Amino acid sequence: MTSDASSTAGARRLVLLRHAKAEHPDGVDDHDRSLAIAGRRQATRVGAQLAAAGVLPDLVLCSSALRTRQTWELARPGVGGDPRVELLDEVYQAGVRSLAELVQTVGDDVRTLLVVGHEPTMSAAAEAWGGPGSDEVAYLRVQVGVPTASWSLLELDAPWASWERSSARLVGLTTPD
Repeated sequence: MTSDASSTAGARRLVLLRHAKAEHPDGVDDHDRSLAIAGRRQATRVGAQLAAAGVLPDLVLCSSALRTRQTWELARPGVGGDPRVELLDEVYQAGVRSLAELVQTVGDDVRTLLVVGHEPTMSAAAEAWGGPGSDEVAYLRVQVGVPTASWSLLELDAPWASWERSSARLVGLTTPD
């Protein structure tokens, strides 16, 4: 990641995490796909990466899909803390607009929000919210999509209700090792 997580102490921080690598078994509904062995390793590393970047979420909005739940469950011990977690079908089904509507309803007591979701929404949302002052390399990368277990960090010095197109700074993008 090309950022200093403490660069804006008063900012709201949004982490958009794409789930880790999942299996593609025949006959299994998309919602019920589980993580592959490689995905389990990725998810564990994500927790350590978030902790190293000083990112401790106050709230986690996690897609109700099995692979996203497993990603968070494996990342959580590395992150530390005890954030509130909401499992939402709305995140599983979200496009950028509906994800924005969810984020805009988050309470002002939440300083750092983590969303565990799916492509193409995670990268498209990072691109949509990224505005002036964004990391150029990260911005170019989210325009073409991100690999599994990647996470974008965005910041905005305003309440969640103010998040709209090009309003935040895309601080960086972390991809699996």
